[in-house]
Amino acid sequence: MSPYARISGLYPACHSGGRVSPVDRPVLPLVGAPRAERADAVRNRRQLLATVREMLAEQGVDKLTMDALAERAGLGKGTVYRRFGTRAGIFQALIHDDDQTFQQQMLSGPPPLGPGAPPVDRLIAYGQARAAFMIEHREIFCAALDGRQPVPVGTEMNLSRMHIRMLLRQIPLGAADVDVLAVQLTAALEAPLLLYMSEADFTDDARHTQEAAARGWQDLIQRVCRP
Repeated sequence: MSPYARISGLYPACHSGGRVSPVDRPVLPLVGAPRAERADAVRNRRQLLATVREMLAEQGVDKLTMDALAERAGLGKGTVYRRFGTRAGIFQALIHDDDQTFQQQMLSGPPPLGPGAPPVDRLIAYGQARAAFMIEHREIFCAALDGRQPVPVGTEMNLSRMHIRMLLRQIPLGAADVDVLAVQLTAALEAPLLLYMSEADFTDDARHTQEAAARGWQDLIQRVCRP
């Protein structure tokens, strides 16, 4: 069963290309630095995530279970359950881990994604890189959705929105409400990007889908930031 079909009852657009509002599903934002952990906890987390990556490469998303992960990693089931809580928690942790690398590229990598390029160029590069990240991780993002958890309503400003707002403030936009615009642009990357695409968009030609998303984002930013 594909990750899209598995969660069809909660988030139908992840498997069928249906249309839903961004507020109908959790937005999985970029996250900040993790809280300090004990040395053994850090070691276990790294071991578990390395094992998760091995299992995904060999078996794909559908075959990964909490029990199978514990057995493969050589750790007790209690350790795995305490670390992740649920199966969806495994994939949430994996996204969090990969996001750390993405954040470093955004904050201190080479331009135009990193510092040193004009703000419009950085904004275009950021959106294109984020769209590529979402598409490349599409199965993991769908597997990370947990319908039992409350849906965030945007009360906290995530790093993605902060970064977009920071760049918008460096661009002369006249009377535009930069705060609202930052929310709208963030939503265009974080939620609808995957929800408004069907599984066929990826299986037929994933590279074409990614290139189309990159062109669409560039066109959007150039129109929004037009003098």
